[in-house]
Amino acid sequence: YLFELKEDDDACKKAQQTGAFYLFHGLAPLLQTSAHQYLAPQHSLLELERLLGKFGQDAQRIEDSVLIGCSEQQEAWFALDLGLDNSSSISASLPKPEMETELKGSFIELRKALFQLSAKDASLLSTAQALLRWHDAHQFCSRSGQPTKKNLAGSKRLCPSTNIIYYPQIQVNLRELETAAWFSHHEVATALKRKGPYTQQQNGTVPFWLPPKLAISHQLIKEWVEKQTSSSLPA
Repeated sequence: YLFELKEDDDACKKAQQTGAFYLFHGLAPLLQTSAHQYLAPQHSLLELERLLGKFGQDAQRIEDSVLIGCSEQQEAWFALDLGLDNSSSISASLPKPEMETELKGSFIELRKALFQLSAKDASLLSTAQALLRWHDAHQFCSRSGQPTKKNLAGSKRLCPSTNIIYYPQIQVNLRELETAAWFSHHEVATALKRKGPYTQQQNGTVPFWLPPKLAISHQLIKEWVEKQTSSSLPA
């Protein structure tokens, strides 16, 4: 189903009618605070059109959205950055403070909120941010210098003058990384306390280990864990 949406603009446009949109501003996702975690609110196409209209924007701005996934029930999920001045946009970015008030949330840097999100939201928003960043950086053809045009799903960009197609990279490059995964705050904190050699668990897996204490990356991870343990979410 996702492949169909990525390759068929008409199918993708139809999916937007019943799909859900995650909003960004300057690559920062819109989040709402609930208890001790962040929630990523979804918006329908109708809600998004009303929002754009309230801020004097044309609904064509929605064409800047990108497809980031779908549910098992085939509800398509999209992401739209209202703070980027894309070449296909009718006008420039929308005002951030006014939008936060209207949407009853805050646009927060993803790296600061990542570990207070559910696994689903963290994965979706990371995919969305990477894809939105890629489109923002590839608005012009590297050969001709002419503007490129994205398809509706955002799965590729085309240079009309050279017919070169550019594809984003939404998956792990196994030539650069052996593997990649998400870990909760508890898992990282547990890894910091782990001592001794690798021990295989009963299910045959080996728990992940952090870089050695002398590594800068270890100190950064340790600092983050200690900060999250001693502080609560901002109001």
